[in-house]
Amino acid sequence: MQKFDILIVGAGMVGLTLALAIRKTTGLTVAIADKTPLSPITDEPSVRVSAINMASQQIFSQLGVWSDLMEQRVQPYQHMHVWDKAGYGKLSFSTEDISDTVNIKQLGWIIENPIIRTALWNKAQQDNGITFFTEENITNIGMGESEVFASFTSQMPITAKLVVGADGANSWVRKQMDMPITFRDYDHHAIVATVECEQGHQNTAWQVFLPTGPLAFLPLYEKNLCSIVWSTSPEDAERLKALSPEEFSKELTAASDGRLGNITLKSQTPSYPLSMRMSQSFTQDRVVLVGDAAHTIHPLAGQGVNLGLLDAASLAQVISEAYSQQENTAKADQALWASSTVLNKYSRWRKSEAAEMATAMESIKQVFTPQNPVTQLVRGLGMNLFDNVKPVKQLMAKQALGMKDHLPNLATIQE
Repeated sequence: MQKFDILIVGAGMVGLTLALAIRKTTGLTVAIADKTPLSPITDEPSVRVSAINMASQQIFSQLGVWSDLMEQRVQPYQHMHVWDKAGYGKLSFSTEDISDTVNIKQLGWIIENPIIRTALWNKAQQDNGITFFTEENITNIGMGESEVFASFTSQMPITAKLVVGADGANSWVRKQMDMPITFRDYDHHAIVATVECEQGHQNTAWQVFLPTGPLAFLPLYEKNLCSIVWSTSPEDAERLKALSPEEFSKELTAASDGRLGNITLKSQTPSYPLSMRMSQSFTQDRVVLVGDAAHTIHPLAGQGVNLGLLDAASLAQVISEAYSQQENTAKADQALWASSTVLNKYSRWRKSEAAEMATAMESIKQVFTPQNPVTQLVRGLGMNLFDNVKPVKQLMAKQALGMKDHLPNLATIQE
């Protein structure tokens, strides 16, 4: 029976980042279980992309992955424009807004999810302390006195001192451990697609709040390509998906007020339902949750992946600190780094930020829900006020960049 220090269930972006962070900071052995194959990187861009902020970029840099990513299709952006379709409010950010407080050249980077996952996977495979289990699903997790037993369909079980659920919003690990969640249906479906913009993206992320929900244009690696995330009601999503490519393109152009010129659909238009999930506890026994397994939020601010990557860096840090304290003591073989005391420290740290982010996303969604003309007027006045008060804009921009207090060491940004 193979024995490991940590078993990570889920080899997505967050699970792989955690594995690399654990190896960098502790040297503990890691097993990763996931049957999901790598998505091929084709000439056509993936419709699933992530907006990587500076904190996440720092994590990737510290783990030696950023240089690999920069050799692939990565698009930085220096500007962000947000406006209200139902009113006259607008808000714009650029690197110049905070250049007098911190030296930054980008507000963020748009990278296709398969490119990020492939870079992390390849880096993890180069580490002799990381073992992949990709042939069979885990069928059961059993708790022993000092370790966890993970059973597969037919191959021999493995053991670990700690199991991490990094297996997404419908986490099998969370369900297996019967960890309750708080759930809220946003009553939105998100349509994702690749589009061509007549006037180009101008190294800018664009977002318009429509009466039915937000529509974002995220700049891709070619100057006239964007990835869209269109959040709307389930009924409207079905209507939009039933349109011909030409009709869909016309609706996009109208929805964006023509600010990027005529829009042309260049891909399929898959969609997925949006909901808020928050595990009531991020840890139980010798099991801990990270990323979407612990929390999901509305994508309107593009912070879901960044939140999960901070989970990975934070969990690696609390384990590393406990491991370092224990390493040279008489209790070095007891894996106190996997104790409830250590894991609860991670849970308190990350649950508070996840809850804060979920609340912020809900507040923004409610503010932009169509209401009476007076509410629309107040909303527009508020947006324009923020747009003209530099200290407020700087604070908002820093939050989006990930420049917050109490960042894990791997994500700390040098100002």
